[in-house]
Amino acid sequence: MANIVMVAGEASGDLLGSRVIDTLRRRIPAAKFAGIGGPRMIAAGFESWFPQERLAVRGFVEVLRHLRGILALRRELARRILANRPQLFLGIDSPEFNLGLERRLKTAGIRTAHMVSPQVWAWRSGRVRSIGQSVSQLLVLFPFEEALYRQAGIGVTYVGHPLADEIPDRIDREAMRAELRLPGRAKVITVLPGSRQSEIEMMADVFIETAKLIARTSPDVRFLVPLVTRETRGLFEEAIYRCNAHELPLTLLFGHARDALAACDVALATSGTVTLEAALSHRPMVIAYRVAPLSATIARWLVRVPHIGLPNILCGEAVAPEFLQDDATPENLAQAVANLLADEPVRRRIEHRFERLHHELRRDAAERAADALMPLLAPGAA
Repeated sequence: MANIVMVAGEASGDLLGSRVIDTLRRRIPAAKFAGIGGPRMIAAGFESWFPQERLAVRGFVEVLRHLRGILALRRELARRILANRPQLFLGIDSPEFNLGLERRLKTAGIRTAHMVSPQVWAWRSGRVRSIGQSVSQLLVLFPFEEALYRQAGIGVTYVGHPLADEIPDRIDREAMRAELRLPGRAKVITVLPGSRQSEIEMMADVFIETAKLIARTSPDVRFLVPLVTRETRGLFEEAIYRCNAHELPLTLLFGHARDALAACDVALATSGTVTLEAALSHRPMVIAYRVAPLSATIARWLVRVPHIGLPNILCGEAVAPEFLQDDATPENLAQAVANLLADEPVRRRIEHRFERLHHELRRDAAERAADALMPLLAPGAA
């Protein structure tokens, strides 16, 4: 019986992990999966030893604030894994946590793999060598990443992105609006403040104030706000109260981000995996991002790409407007959203570009990932 330990530190990793679990279980019905995961992985039969939220911290300064607890968690997790000696450890994203853990486990003779490349093409390219020392197999989601690691002599497989497999080519927007009981003529904006509590704390007030500005000039507007957990929903509700925004035509959803994207005209999103989900739903969007000022300063020193939003990085151009730090003001965001709402030809061009991106990333990722992992689960594998 195969015992597989996995660590997924946030909502996007939880989705990836759940698909890999489903696919591997079809091939190895008796396999057991445990480690750190979220609700989707747990629903797939995963035993989560620790709450996933303990790893959901972003930004350089924010990580430092939680560093002692994170390092203690990694030591405790390593002890448990070494005591259980699983056939495979699979880290999903969360590279700052997982790669150090993977290196320790690989040194101890446990087979290790990692899914989702750190953004070495954006910053800290020197990590490529340490990744090779940490994992036996790297599973990457974007096509340009495979050649980068092959050149470094690292075992790598391009699997495509699971979201591209899951999201359909054609979405019935009118049917979804009817299901969500939205007025047929309404302008619908989906607000995506993030899946982490730290993101909600940083972005909620800005997005709510943006919504207030838009509502003043567009009386037929409706806002949808999908939130991943009870904790993030509670934080957003506190922000609504704090911003005196009870009269906003705003609907909070528990999850259902994909439905909200299917129904909307434009999305307003915190930079992260959710922007890729919006692109794969072929939705025009405005991207915003704020972190602590010191984190932003460090990022400006280190980051080497012209865009921060995944859709823009993958398309190689600024398809979606981006507003960072002090530029991410309610006034700037409201104007950018209003511009998209008012310009249907631009929206159509964006939709067509995102359709092409969708086809580029659709590769049946879970099956490809399982194909790459199966040799590591074979008896006597190195």
